[in-house]
Amino acid sequence: MELSELQRKIREIRRNAKREEKKGLIGAWRERDRLNGEIVDAFVVILRTRGCRWAYHSGCSMCGYFNDTNPKMSEEELLNQVREAKEKYRGERLVKIFTSGSFLDDWEVPPKVQESIYEEFQDAERLIVESRPEYVTKKKAEMLQKYGNIMVALGLESANDETLLYRINKGFRVEDYKMAAELLNEHGIKVKTYVLLKPPFMTERMAIEEAISSIEFASRYSEVVSLNPMNIQNYTLVEYLWRRGEYRAPWLWSVVEVLRRTHELPVEVVSYPTAGGTKRGAHNCGKCDEKVLKAIVNFSLTQDIKHLENLHCPCMERWRKIIDVEDYLWDYTANL
Repeated sequence: MELSELQRKIREIRRNAKREEKKGLIGAWRERDRLNGEIVDAFVVILRTRGCRWAYHSGCSMCGYFNDTNPKMSEEELLNQVREAKEKYRGERLVKIFTSGSFLDDWEVPPKVQESIYEEFQDAERLIVESRPEYVTKKKAEMLQKYGNIMVALGLESANDETLLYRINKGFRVEDYKMAAELLNEHGIKVKTYVLLKPPFMTERMAIEEAISSIEFASRYSEVVSLNPMNIQNYTLVEYLWRRGEYRAPWLWSVVEVLRRTHELPVEVVSYPTAGGTKRGAHNCGKCDEKVLKAIVNFSLTQDIKHLENLHCPCMERWRKIIDVEDYLWDYTANL
């Protein structure tokens, strides 16, 4: 599929979404996470914003977060959301701020709102915000540096430009991520990197190997790398392929394989599979999903590889056979 055709298809699918211009926080809750080698309570906030600027052009093939955005969101309404979030905060050491795009994009989150978040949560030991690399500028880095507790999460997804361009439609290249990560590193700002497991148009084995190489690459710039197995979101190209029987979410065995083969890197590699154990998320046969998911989460929280050892289920052999057969069929059809 040509890039222009890929972008056209993504726009066509998204036009069918029935978005409501809602206001207020999408959500706020507490969960367990890691911080400086400890398991701690984390406070999670999802702000409702205008959404990702890239999504208005075409967007990524797997991202459905635009469904929760409001194009008319005002600065004052965003400040109201910040106040609402602060009222729910109970002093957790780790705070994670999510939007449907890039927190550092002044168009999506105005500077006054960004600064309000920094000020309201300056007592947290760590405050995590997300951004695409193009919004990481020297001016932004210098501002973040002043607060001292901020970590920036960058969605690299893959260290393969072909995947970024033709499978994800990410809108930037690996070099863009590298420059942003290096700029943050130079200013003493910690980096978290997201790596996607199994973008569309890949076999399971290709997805595993590319995730491993991407984590190895991201480990040069990051304190934490989060392996995010694909979950199938509404009104996305991935959902379109899935409904046609042309895509399957990754196996949980693939998540385990990637974690096993990257756990000795000088970086924390974690994974908390969204929709894990369902058909729209990473899953196995259904009988072992709960056990394997628990092992993945326990490993992520403790970084102890023993949690990924001695995991067995008859479906593991099926997973191995599918990997081998998929590769054979991929090579065969490619030569037709």
